[in-house]
Amino acid sequence: MDLILALKAFILGVVEGLTEFLPISSTGHLILVGDLLSFNDETGKVFEIVIQTGAILAICWEYRAKIGRTISGLLKWQPEALKFTVNLAIAFLPLAILGLLFGSLIKAHLFKPIPVASAFIIGAFIIFWAEKREHKIRIHEVEDLTALDALKLGFAQALALIPGTSRSGATIIGGLLFGLSRKASTEFSFFLAIPTLIIASIYDLYKHRDLLHSTDLPVFAVGLVAAFFSALLAVRALLRYISHHDFTAFAWYRIVFGVLVIGTAYSGLVQWTVD
Repeated sequence: MDLILALKAFILGVVEGLTEFLPISSTGHLILVGDLLSFNDETGKVFEIVIQTGAILAICWEYRAKIGRTISGLLKWQPEALKFTVNLAIAFLPLAILGLLFGSLIKAHLFKPIPVASAFIIGAFIIFWAEKREHKIRIHEVEDLTALDALKLGFAQALALIPGTSRSGATIIGGLLFGLSRKASTEFSFFLAIPTLIIASIYDLYKHRDLLHSTDLPVFAVGLVAAFFSALLAVRALLRYISHHDFTAFAWYRIVFGVLVIGTAYSGLVQWTVD
């Protein structure tokens, strides 16, 4: 195994794990870091799909008890388990439908460093705006969501089709605007990530199946394991953080990161991909 390639895989795995469930856009970071590491070719794109699995497994492990109860409840046709599962399905639909309709167009024009950096900054101001609003909490736990709440959160998540927006960030901030507590918004974004990322990964891997080679498996494994452990740390840290803080720190991070990318691009300090 090429050690340089393995190091790049490790770095990207850590980036994926740390950013997937924070409101700072994992896709945006992977595009930018992949560009810096020159790991943004077709194989690199497949690699990004594979390492998402590590982040998904981290959520499954962290919430294994809840997932186990839900599966057991579904087998017994328990109303609470059925309601929770139906809500996840409803919330998944907007992203799935809009992704099929506009995904290729968005990837062709917006999966570039400058559009991503711009989305970082715009998303930051949306977070500032959302945090300044008065929060009237009517839903404290994810089990209390209605089908309409789930649909609204699904449309919020669909905004993440724009790279740099952040899937988790759009869902969490959308939840705050719709009357969810920070805990309920954050946890629902975690649970919604499971079907969203699994189905998206399977679909993308099928589309790029010709690029899958057994010789890439060791490098992919390095990235997947790195993504799993870093995502586990990030999820636990975020849950502790939101119990005492709001999301404005992430907004400031997004602005600094976005300005840095745009500044280095226009100054010529970094030769970001532009086509």
